[in-house]
Amino acid sequence: MDQSIFEITAQRYEELAAELEQAAKHLRVSAAHFRDKEIPRASAHAWAAHGHICTAQRGMDELAIQHAAKAIPEA
Repeated sequence: MDQSIFEITAQRYEELAAELEQAAKHLRVSAAHFRDKEIPRASAHAWAAHGHICTAQRGMDELAIQHAAKAIPEA
């Protein structure tokens, strides 16, 4: 049975949530490394977090574009 557009969209939002959860994990690790004055490791995790955030933002942008293409403005 084919998945509905609603289920596909819900799954996409769950994937984006997982990206943001990964970002949060990297930020927590980064904070711990900064406390230990391990700057290169801290920075690497901060950069990885930024990558996950960018991926989530890109996904949200794609969903917004899809929505805008179908949205009908009402007077």
